Amino acid sequence: MEFFKTNTKIDFMGQRKKAAIFSIIICVASLVILAVKGLNLGLDFTGGTQIEVSYEQGADISNIRDQLSQAGFPEATVQPYGSTREILIRLGEQKNLDQKQLQSKIQTALVGGKVTQIEYIGPQVGKTLVTNGILAIIVSLLGTMLYVALRFELRFGFSAIVALIHDPVVTLGVFALTGLEFNLITLAAVLTIIGYSINDTIVVYDRVRENFRLMRKGTVLDIINRSTNQTLSRTIMTSGLTLMVVTVLFFFGGEVLRGFSTALIVGIIIGTYSSIYVAGSLAVALGLERKHLMPPEKTDELGDRP
Repeated sequence: MEFFKTNTKIDFMGQRKKAAIFSIIICVASLVILAVKGLNLGLDFTGGTQIEVSYEQGADISNIRDQLSQAGFPEATVQPYGSTREILIRLGEQKNLDQKQLQSKIQTALVGGKVTQIEYIGPQVGKTLVTNGILAIIVSLLGTMLYVALRFELRFGFSAIVALIHDPVVTLGVFALTGLEFNLITLAAVLTIIGYSINDTIVVYDRVRENFRLMRKGTVLDIINRSTNQTLSRTIMTSGLTLMVVTVLFFFGGEVLRGFSTALIVGIIIGTYSSIYVAGSLAVALGLERKHLMPPEKTDELGDRP
């Protein structure tokens, strides 16, 4: 139970070089994997057709895949949807078939199944969603940096934005490595990770600023270490409880929420790590000093200090 005490004395700053090496390795590895394999983009981004099919009895996923493959749709993605009697089929863009022809062909191929809903997403809509998604991430990162810089100090603002970029990059790298589908729901999870991570970072920064004013003799490393230790119990308990809920969602939320819960699990773990090691360490590397966070000294009417 040592980690849950408020008087822990872990030397986080003493491990900052090792943490920096670790962060560089996982970020570079994630970028390489993204460049080589890329993301498995869902229909939200690529365009295509999503079909819901219901069965009177339980659906046999492997048998359904065989039926679709024989009908000329070997690339179809089939997954449970809602219950064991409902499935969701995702197909890429079918240029040679209109929506009615596609529905008829799917209905004929699936023995015992009934098409209940079919939804078509055009490629242009997918491109628009990709653009808007990237724009949403960029705007959120810039807005966060501006907020932290104005509330605390420019070095903190830059450190926070690096820590925030660090988190989604690693999360996207995991998705590229595993081949999990990246769709709008997963994008929402990535944006949630950014908000979650900056919340932890601001808690640490706020305590650092407070301790700079209270601890007159401590060095910058001492103050950041003490601040991180003082907020450690709050950070671990908040992250731990959230992680428990998301883990339950991962195992019992079904395939539809699998990507969302996976992104949050990775994001919570890596976000907690970056709030403790990356944000504070980078501020030190950028030359953070006591004077940067101390309020300006007051002077009397003649300009002399009191």
